Amino acid sequence: MASSQCLESPPALNPAGGGGKVVDDFGGLKAYVAGSAVQGRRYPRLRRLRKIADKVALLGYLVVVPDFLHGDPFDLNSPNNRAMWLQAHTPQKAFEEAKPIIAALKEKGVSTIGAAGYCWGAKVVVELAKFHEIQAAVLLHPSLLTVDDIKEVKCPISMLGAEIDKTSPPELLKEFEQVLSANSGIDHFVKIFPGVAHGWAVRYSENDVAAVSSAEEALHDMTHWFNKYLK
Repeated sequence: MASSQCLESPPALNPAGGGGKVVDDFGGLKAYVAGSAVQGRRYPRLRRLRKIADKVALLGYLVVVPDFLHGDPFDLNSPNNRAMWLQAHTPQKAFEEAKPIIAALKEKGVSTIGAAGYCWGAKVVVELAKFHEIQAAVLLHPSLLTVDDIKEVKCPISMLGAEIDKTSPPELLKEFEQVLSANSGIDHFVKIFPGVAHGWAVRYSENDVAAVSSAEEALHDMTHWFNKYLK
C-alpha cells in the first residue's frame, strides 16, 4: 500500500479455503505455501493473492507468499496513518527478510527462483533482482520505484502496469523500458493494460467481466514469464 489509489478498491476476501497451507516459520516468517506437500494449517479466509498463488502452484511451482507485514496490514479505516505505516514496513526491511526465505527454498532443492511483486512488493522484488537473488522478476502495478532502481536490475524482468495509475503512470514505465532496452543483457517485457487502475490485478469485482478478464490476463502474462525463465 504505497499511494492513496490503493485505498480505492479494498481487497476481497473469500470464505472458501485455499489449496495451500499457512506455515508459521518459512525462512523466519509466517507464509502461505502452495504447490508442495507442506505441513501447515488451512487458511479459512482466502485472500485473492493466495488464490493467485494456488493457480500458479497448479503449473508445477512451489509458491511462497511471505507475511512481510507481520500480521499488520494497512488499516483502510485509518488512511491518514499511511506514512507511519510505510515507515514501519519498508521494502528494504522486507528485502532483508526475503534472503532467508530464498535460502530455505534452496535448502529444499529449488535451483531457480522467481519473484512477483504487487504495488509495494514490486520494490522488494527489484531489490532482489539487483543482487542476483532471483532468476526472474515480475512487477504488477509497481510503486516506489525509480529509474536508478531499474538501472541496477540483473535478471529478466516483466512489468505489467495500469493505464490509470498515479503512482507509476504509463510514462514512467515507458521510461523504465527505455532504460532496460539500453541494457542489452537484460531481457524485459513492459505492458500497459488499458482501462484499468492501480491495483487491478488483485483488487476487482468478480461481477465485473472486464475486470476479471484483465486480472486473468495479468496472471497469464506473469506465469508465461516464469515459464520462460524458470522451467
